[in-house]
Amino acid sequence: MSTPGLEGRKVFVVEDESLVAMLLETMLEDMGCTVFGTAARVEDALEVIAGDARPDVALLDVNVAGQTVYPVAEALDRKGVPLVFSTGYGQGGLAEGWEGRPTVQKPYTEAMIRDALMHDHDAVRHRQRLFLIVGHEDGGDAQFALDGADFVAQA
Repeated sequence: MSTPGLEGRKVFVVEDESLVAMLLETMLEDMGCTVFGTAARVEDALEVIAGDARPDVALLDVNVAGQTVYPVAEALDRKGVPLVFSTGYGQGGLAEGWEGRPTVQKPYTEAMIRDALMHDHDAVRHRQRLFLIVGHEDGGDAQFALDGADFVAQA
């Protein structure tokens, strides 16, 4: 059964354990999400996100085939893509500078993934609402357009 608020969200999954990746894909599809793509290696993940297409959110295993996922996280963060990390160590498993980001601890459940994605969804909606209010209070002829995490004002 799909989850209201998550239907159609494009989720990029970086996970090196094939059974875990398949389970995540099933969970996401059950929630109504679309799997944007999956990658089992950092290099593959960087290739998937190299173009202009971007997912709505990314689920990133911190340790991917013996490498940390942070180069992928940095590239996605520059594009304004919200991130959810997964690790067996919870928040304590995140490197300096990434603390406080949404994290699910392995082993996780569908409810944990759904809650992390909904938290991200609510945060994005809050940012959109905040900027729309600012635009409204401005009056003037300025138009505000949302492109990922970037807001552009045009006269």
